[in-house]
Amino acid sequence: MSAAPPGLRVDSVTGIDVSLPLAGPGARAFAFLIDWHIRLILALAWYVVGTLIYNGSPALNVPPAHERAWFGTVVLPALAIYFLYHPLLELLMRGRTPGKRSVGIRVVTRTGELPGAGALLVRNVFRLIDSLPVAYGVGLTLMVVTRDGLRCGDMAAGTVLVYERAVSDAELLQNAAQRLGRLDTTGAEIAAELLQRWESLVPEARVRLARALLQRYLGADADLSPAEELQWRSRLERLARP
Repeated sequence: MSAAPPGLRVDSVTGIDVSLPLAGPGARAFAFLIDWHIRLILALAWYVVGTLIYNGSPALNVPPAHERAWFGTVVLPALAIYFLYHPLLELLMRGRTPGKRSVGIRVVTRTGELPGAGALLVRNVFRLIDSLPVAYGVGLTLMVVTRDGLRCGDMAAGTVLVYERAVSDAELLQNAAQRLGRLDTTGAEIAAELLQRWESLVPEARVRLARALLQRYLGADADLSPAEELQWRSRLERLARP
């Protein structure tokens, strides 16, 4: 029998066990390649457009290096796009980038929380070390030899990359109904109706009943971790889409 893939297990105050499988070197490298092409294209696009605007003509002539205005309006923004791509998007997209999202992975802390701006900045600054000597040699080697597939940036920032594993809606709600342990009569009736009639309900009814249950026990007042919200809220968002 093959061993189960390593995962990040998150304790929950609500009683719902959350176990997110860790992303391996292959998935991480694929996501990075997607992001690298995106940020390179964006940076080059700004450089070309900025140079054309600066020159005021369809020419890419580079002015003398001492022209600070050209450096500040063309080169500096292009460098900012390239080097701030990861930390800014990971912050704005809650631990994801377009590449990570396409692969189905995201950055979380060792406790399953969304990392703060400081942690995201640290893990990306350490890319300078992970990229040595060439082609992310240090980072790829560490991801292969470390137990949780961590590179230097993850070790310094206390982060990991996990898969956003898909769980069926019925399974997710069944686990909640079994393990929350604090459903009152009304909540039990809502959960029972939703679970028993799930396949026959139209999407609008699923959304209404699911929201009634989740908002009652896992609403804004509940102390949920982002890892738990990742499991619960994504279900409702998907159901709410036509």
